[in-house]
Amino acid sequence: MSRGLDHIVHAVADLDGAAQVYRQLGFTVGARNRHPWGTHNYIVQMPGFFIELLTLAEPDKMSGDGFSTMFAAYNRDFIARGDGLSMLVLESHDAASDETAFRAAGIAAAGAMRFDREGKRPDGSTVPVAFTLAFAKDTQAPDVSFFTCQQHYPENFWNPAFHQHGNGVRDVAGVVLVADRPAEHRGFQLAYSGAAAARDERDGFTIDLPRGAIGVFTPSAFADRFGQRPPVTERGPRLAALRFRTSDPAAAGARLEQAGHLFTPLKAGAISAAVLGATLVFEP
Repeated sequence: MSRGLDHIVHAVADLDGAAQVYRQLGFTVGARNRHPWGTHNYIVQMPGFFIELLTLAEPDKMSGDGFSTMFAAYNRDFIARGDGLSMLVLESHDAASDETAFRAAGIAAAGAMRFDREGKRPDGSTVPVAFTLAFAKDTQAPDVSFFTCQQHYPENFWNPAFHQHGNGVRDVAGVVLVADRPAEHRGFQLAYSGAAAARDERDGFTIDLPRGAIGVFTPSAFADRFGQRPPVTERGPRLAALRFRTSDPAAAGARLEQAGHLFTPLKAGAISAAVLGATLVFEP
């Protein structure tokens, strides 16, 4: 069974500044959260999917555990090379089964890992939230981390009030990676997503998922499609863009202009903009 998009990590050096940028773009941004291994985040929710704005704020809290290695140290090193989309996460109903599937496919990166923390409701009360992660690895893509995420208290995490955004964004349409030779990553993406097939497209392919889609395109095809400069791929594939469906692309464009971000008109009324090392695409 294929896995839908769950969330994406937007790693940044200035976490509060990034949260403010997202607010200026019309997104509803949650409270600042802290992880025991030193990373902090802000969450931007939409139905079934979220953006995790993240930085390593307390490096002294890192230890030798798996989360310090797979999460904190990875994002520390990523941010040292610049802001951008660092981790792609798919939904999981059973992370242990995902780990088993990844090992069978030869793409497992680590054993499944669980962590718990407190979440805050809008009224300030605290509730438990917990996640188990199963990591996969594309050995040709050191600058992208892939894992699945099983939520143990989804009723405490998702909040419909946080799904309302001033820029008209309704939900996620997809994520886009760039790679010099997309075909070399098809096998990994199919095993990671659990999908049965991919759609061939000019200079790349797309995998349709229960929520959203994963697209992998050459840098030149990415620039043609989305009107923005792709990330540098000298170290391998990169997460390049996040695509949203919005009820009002004009409102999204107005927010971008007000925040000082130039946007590019695309086909069928869509627009794109470069924001904090990533391309954000707003589609009608």
